[in-house]
Amino acid sequence: MVNVSVARRYARALLEASSPDAVVGIADQLDAMAGLVASNPDLGDVIRNPAYSRAQVHGVVEALIRLLGGGTGTLANFIRLLVDRHRLAMLPDLARLFRDMADQKAGRIRGTVVSAVPLDAQAVEQLQQILGRVLQKQVLLDTRVDRTVLGGVSTQVGSVVYDGTLRTQLDELKRALQG
Repeated sequence: MVNVSVARRYARALLEASSPDAVVGIADQLDAMAGLVASNPDLGDVIRNPAYSRAQVHGVVEALIRLLGGGTGTLANFIRLLVDRHRLAMLPDLARLFRDMADQKAGRIRGTVVSAVPLDAQAVEQLQQILGRVLQKQVLLDTRVDRTVLGGVSTQVGSVVYDGTLRTQLDELKRALQG
């Protein structure tokens, strides 16, 4: 809990220091960096393990910054600050919180749509538009395939679930016939 509250303060500071037109790019680069750290145990060890010197961690971070194409600017300086303050281990929380804050500032909300088969881009776009009209925000959906879903889709946006799966419809029909 303490780490999340510290990460929230850093994310807010980065958001305030970033130009509005650069926020999406910064969020993407933070997500990419957090993804690299999560997918590479050796990299995660360098970031979290206090046995590595600050110079060693700086060297690894500089290589990551160059790899992600952000050698200069607000994000690169921010990442260097995290190394100096021994806060780089909170990168995954910071990336998630920054993305949430940037979305909120831009009037966007993210969600997930689950279906039995992969949805085509047009169906996802149509679902985003419908939910956008209902929620009065721009909706960005990630898709996920779950073979246990018989048919239809289930969409979660924020804390609200819109369940249009066949299983749910059958359960409602069963309750109506029994009641």
